[in-house]
Amino acid sequence: MVKSSADAKLSDALRNLRVNLQDPNNVLQSWDPTLVNPCTWFHVTCNNDNSVIRVDLGNAALSGQLVPQVGQLKNLQYLELYGNNISGPIPSDLGNLTNLVSLDLYLNSFSGPIPDTLGKLTKLRFLDLSNNRLSGPVPDNGSFSLFTPISFVNNLDLCGPVTGKPCPGSPPFAPPPPFIPPSTDSYPGENNPTGAIAGGVAAGAALLFAAPAFWFAYWRRRRPIELFFDVPAEEDPEVHLGQLKRYSLRELLVATDSFSNKNILGRGGFGKVYKGRLADGTLVAVKRLKEERTPGGELQFQTEVEMISMAVHRNLLRLRGFCMTPTERLLVYPYMANGSVASCLRERPTSEAPLDWATRKRIALGSARGLSYLHDHCDPKIIHRDVKAANILLDEEFEAVVGDFGLAKLMDYKDTHVTTAVRGTIGHIAPEYLSTGKSSEKTDVFGYGIMLLELITGQRAFDLARLANDDDVMLLDWVKALLKERKLEMLVDPDLQNNYVDSEVEQLIQVALLCTQSSPMDRPKMSEVVRMLEGDGLAERWEEWQKVEVVRQDLDLAPCQNSEWLLDSTENLHAVELSGPR
Repeated sequence: MVKSSADAKLSDALRNLRVNLQDPNNVLQSWDPTLVNPCTWFHVTCNNDNSVIRVDLGNAALSGQLVPQVGQLKNLQYLELYGNNISGPIPSDLGNLTNLVSLDLYLNSFSGPIPDTLGKLTKLRFLDLSNNRLSGPVPDNGSFSLFTPISFVNNLDLCGPVTGKPCPGSPPFAPPPPFIPPSTDSYPGENNPTGAIAGGVAAGAALLFAAPAFWFAYWRRRRPIELFFDVPAEEDPEVHLGQLKRYSLRELLVATDSFSNKNILGRGGFGKVYKGRLADGTLVAVKRLKEERTPGGELQFQTEVEMISMAVHRNLLRLRGFCMTPTERLLVYPYMANGSVASCLRERPTSEAPLDWATRKRIALGSARGLSYLHDHCDPKIIHRDVKAANILLDEEFEAVVGDFGLAKLMDYKDTHVTTAVRGTIGHIAPEYLSTGKSSEKTDVFGYGIMLLELITGQRAFDLARLANDDDVMLLDWVKALLKERKLEMLVDPDLQNNYVDSEVEQLIQVALLCTQSSPMDRPKMSEVVRMLEGDGLAERWEEWQKVEVVRQDLDLAPCQNSEWLLDSTENLHAVELSGPR
């Protein structure tokens, strides 16, 4: 096959990036230089024309430098490098990425000035350069007019109007002078030379000191930007949409301490989540979405938000409200003090007891009920597309609450969206979704099955795959073998210290295997999963599955996919939750 020069150029650009990055966790192991087309590499997403449109390397423990050759990826729309330790300058060549929509370099060690070439990126709608070591003036040309101080906070020495810090040699930012009322000793029509002289002096002084303020006001007026100053909140004529409250940006800025980093609960493909306290003392989780905003998108956003708010169920995370401005999209949810199933399984402080077996069974049933409601009782039905332990939250009573539903439809990424991108750790995407990009309720069923294995083992799907410890053994085949040999101790979370019922573990594994069958037609519906967990129909379904499995083995027909090669659809290690601490 003749190698495409375009493919070679893309491959060379990414290969240069790979060579200049230190990768202690082997996140870039699949970036094989012998493969010209990088579309098969993990953390890289391509469109139908095999053009790279997304590179997602957030929270990957990478260090090194960002190479200028990345600017050759002409069709790149999303460059996500947040949460690493990448240093050196931001290449000015990034200004060549004319299709770039999102540039996220948050929490790295980038230094030097911000290149003004980024102002040429007319499609750029999300920019986060905060928490680096950048210095010098923040450019104000082109697309920089769209961004608020949040995009630049916590850097070494940035200056300029958007930061509130004057640059050396520029006039200081000064507040306007206080208003001087006319003298009470003079009245209209009276001739008062002393007052005229005093007034002239005051006016001259006012003009002298107010000049920088006038300049700043002009600068703000010509820039369509929302600066987070302490001003009274504007009354919104549309305060509620049914039971859904529309918050002002000012309310949420106060609640989150201006989106302070200390209030970050998590972050992922949809954006950051902040803990907040409303004026009445209520704790909330505020999700600050990052998305491409298109003309007319406000109405679509409002419509989708209303749709999400109508999904009300004991096991679904309720949407309290939203905020929409020309530069911001925010969703407000109840705060979940017990975090997510993932955090309870794998990030539990040693002082806290692990989730016991009874709680895990209740979580399995509750999350199944929530997903079943999304599939069967919402019109139109809602496909979650990202079912995993990190998106199952726990309320005060450790009842399962499904979060992050509806967001894939809410976020409009045109050629691709966050849940179709192959860009994370091994885990949860169903085979047919990975190969075609088409999802259905059976996609959620597959993710739920993998989530059950996480719940049983306490392991992330990626780490669970490693437990098989044999390149020739498929993960699910390994689980089947352990179940058949009744070696449950090799699967069950050691934190349970053998405090579980063998028959119940077997049943939960059976449900997980039924849910993760290669063919979506063979998987049960979530409503059927609920019934099986409640004790209705599992034995019959399992017996039928075993017969088919015997035939498959006799014909030596291995599954077309296995979860060792399935990719999680969100960020590496730091999957964001709608609420709850990480």
